[in-house]
Amino acid sequence: MNKQTIRVSIVEDDERIRNMFIILFESAEGFRCVSAYSNAEDALSDLPIKRPDVVLMDINLPEMDGIECLRRLRGIISDIHVVMLTVYEDNDRIFESLEAGAVGYLLKSTSPDEIMESLRDANQGGAPMSAPIARKVVQSFRRVSPKDSKLGLLTVREQEILALLASGYIYKEIADQLFVSMDTVKTHIRNIYGKLQVRTKTEAVLKYLDK
Repeated sequence: MNKQTIRVSIVEDDERIRNMFIILFESAEGFRCVSAYSNAEDALSDLPIKRPDVVLMDINLPEMDGIECLRRLRGIISDIHVVMLTVYEDNDRIFESLEAGAVGYLLKSTSPDEIMESLRDANQGGAPMSAPIARKVVQSFRRVSPKDSKLGLLTVREQEILALLASGYIYKEIADQLFVSMDTVKTHIRNIYGKLQVRTKTEAVLKYLDK
């Protein structure tokens, strides 16, 4: 059985890095680079036409930055999967990206193999994050008091599942981690969305962080 080819677009102003990713995705099995842009403005104009499966987006772009580009792009294509690629590890950038609609956040030091695996996860509904970023997110969870958000409405198991989602686990991995079925995980996630009054994983994470 042939695996799905993941169509990737790249938004990166550094020509050397951009070309490196083009070569990577064109030569890797299961991937195809459908477009690449050096700035946010060109990406906003063309991405709604190209409709890639996943976009790898640099934050530090000239003129309009990657976060604003993502915010505007989500207004045009609400279900687009955008993974941010950056040198920044600070909390403000991380959560601003998540709030804008990013499904993942990777450091530029991430290896090519890990980047490809992360894009596979993003395409399958996961939320990939580099390990240092995932730790920061989890640490932020621990600082949230239930009385300060809708977190108090969640059961212990629902909180566990939400924490795993935010750390980049996909449904099957959560089921394996908690020794439950995929259907059970999906039921818990539907309950989480209902209690937090959200429709997406990103919105659930932001509610959980009380942002």
